[in-house]
Amino acid sequence: MTHTKRLSALASLLGAVLLAGCAQTPTAPVSGKTPPAPTVRADAAAPQGHGPAPVPAPVPAASPVQVAQAAQVALRDGIEAYNNGDYNAAIRKLGAPDIARSSKANQLSAIKYTAFSYCVSGRTRQCRQQFDKALRIDPAFELDTGEDGHPLWGPVFAQARKAVSKTAKPATPSGAGRGSRP
Repeated sequence: MTHTKRLSALASLLGAVLLAGCAQTPTAPVSGKTPPAPTVRADAAAPQGHGPAPVPAPVPAASPVQVAQAAQVALRDGIEAYNNGDYNAAIRKLGAPDIARSSKANQLSAIKYTAFSYCVSGRTRQCRQQFDKALRIDPAFELDTGEDGHPLWGPVFAQARKAVSKTAKPATPSGAGRGSRP
């Protein structure tokens, strides 16, 4: 994605957020005078003589496009933090809820870079947990060629992959087990 497209997407998302906030802004009365604030007694359920308390307008849910854009921004920012050596920031950004609600490809990419961040910062157990999570989402998940042999996370990923292959049940050859008792 080009820099211009990224800025355009970010500007669109920011505009949508600002407009959503404006939709709930109260308007001034036509007369130009501000009405007096209602007084509420501590024991009163609602202001006397003013009817029920106003119900705030519901906040519209984010559209799938907005969620996808927010996930792309979070993923890009997380990978950028990883590339800059800020592994804790990468872990935080890659764990954004927007990514968890996005496509499987985005989730797997975020999980992979989170695993890398844990491994390079000496947290092997959390690294393994992330690889396990990726393999639960997609049992065929693989690292890229240059990533697979990395001295820090390569062996951790190999262990996770091996554990998944052990738990997968082998196919029974046709006819096997027929006529025999357990």
